[in-house]
Formats: sequence, structure tokens, C-alpha cells
Amino acid sequence: MLHYFAHGDLLMLFSEGHLFVIALIALLLFGGKKIPELMRGLGSGIREFNDAKNNVRREIEDSFRKDAAANNTTSQPANNPTSVSSTNTGSGQ
Repeated sequence: MLHYFAHGDLLMLFSEGHLFVIALIALLLFGGKKIPELMRGLGSGIREFNDAKNNVRREIEDSFRKDAAANNTTSQPANNPTSVSSTNTGSGQ
């Protein structure tokens, strides 16, 4: 049994009969009218979680883009090889 948990195959622990019994128990506990409401609530919760996840990802990517743009604009004059090499070669000879 621990072998299945170690490999992440949790669904392998349950056969179709087990899943049917679990669904039947859920139907008896919550009733036929409550299950669609529970599923709607679960769906909206998953949707809100995904929206929040996407917003955080978007904010992080925007932050990286702003940092990269700021680094590119401040480092351009220092990385200009023509201005540095022309002053060094003229004063060195």
C-alpha cells in the first residue's frame, strides 16, 4: 500500500467499485440537491485559484521585464566599446 503512495498512484488504490461506493455515500450524505451546489462551489474555487495564480505569474513576469529594461538602459553607455576604445587607444600612443 505504501508503494502506491510513494509513486503517486493514489487512484490505483481504488477500483471502480470503490469509487461507486464513495459516490453513493456522498449522495446519501449530501443529497441530490446539494451535490451540484458543492460542485459549483468547487469549480468557482478552482477558477479563483487559477486566476490568482495567473495574476501572480503576470506580476512576476512584468517585474522581470521592468528590471531587464532598467538594466539595459543604465548599462548601455558603460558597454559601448567604441567610446571606451577610442579614448584609450588615442591616449595610449
